[in-house]
Amino acid sequence: MSIRGRIFGTVVGAAGLAAAAGAVGIARQNRVIGNRAAGERVEFGELRSPRRVVVTDDAVDLHVEIDDPADFGAPAPADDDLTLVFVHGYSLNLDCWHFQRAAYRGQVRTVFYDQRSHGRSGRSDEDHCTIEQLGHDLRRVIEDTVPGRCVVVGHSMGGMSVISLAEHHPDLFGDKVLGAALLSTTAGGLDPGRILFPMLPLGLGGRFVGRAVRTLDRGHRVVDLARSWGHAVADVFTDRYAFGTDEVPASHVEFVYSMLNATPFAVVADFYPAFATLDNFDHLEALSRVPTAIICGTEDKITSVGHSRKLHSRIPGSSLLECEGAGHMVVLERHKEVIAELDDLISLAQAGAAR
Repeated sequence: MSIRGRIFGTVVGAAGLAAAAGAVGIARQNRVIGNRAAGERVEFGELRSPRRVVVTDDAVDLHVEIDDPADFGAPAPADDDLTLVFVHGYSLNLDCWHFQRAAYRGQVRTVFYDQRSHGRSGRSDEDHCTIEQLGHDLRRVIEDTVPGRCVVVGHSMGGMSVISLAEHHPDLFGDKVLGAALLSTTAGGLDPGRILFPMLPLGLGGRFVGRAVRTLDRGHRVVDLARSWGHAVADVFTDRYAFGTDEVPASHVEFVYSMLNATPFAVVADFYPAFATLDNFDHLEALSRVPTAIICGTEDKITSVGHSRKLHSRIPGSSLLECEGAGHMVVLERHKEVIAELDDLISLAQAGAAR
């Protein structure tokens, strides 16, 4: 069940696209409809494409995978066809887009990558573990993997990466980037301690987190060992903080835990200061130039729904989808609703591409 807060004022602000109804009408002539049940027929972590590498400005190798429709029996896309670029969140990896990846396979060109220090990408030095740098990394991924134009989709820290791209590379929006989706994210005002609960041993957190992170980082190998010992406890915290209800399948909880647990605590600590100082609500203008979809769960305990409502109020023409009862991992918990919203976003972006 969803609460749709759809207020498409100008839809794309300064980009000057037609009114939403007209834009959607044009785009539906070539509508991409995600196969919303496809991911349920594939095991988590089994969706793969050949590895590609994008090298960042500071020489970190980013692991990239591209699903080209031609590889799945569909006609090869034209160079000017839209590409979807997916950007994952903190301590996760590209596998978190399991349902979205399965839904769009063979229908639209999609790009997935592991952010620096995450998944199969190279480790970054601590000084470059910043949200600003993640925005620069996203620019490099777009430059190296998108022949035409694209829609960028970011979850949690991935949404912050998209916002950083809008701040530092606003010229891309309305030209190279024709749409954006911000899922379970914020541009600032985050209580960073909340995002660490599932990743700390035995549930350590609260007001002690800020001081504890650096202390724990000095003994990060011990922390990693404690996390493995505390698997059962960590599962409980993952369930409680990543999802909104007790009805989520155990396989989903275990899948998220496996991604969190695979991220060394040293990486967790490197990025922690970036959340504590994040303040980008005054740098959202470029997002108003393109269709922007904001999606969140009303029971998100990490980036609460208030963050998404604030983004919606600061990005003229954006849409807001609130998934009633869902938590932070809305991409898994309410994947069908998320895919439906992305379908609409793609339609609007296609309308922009046709002009």
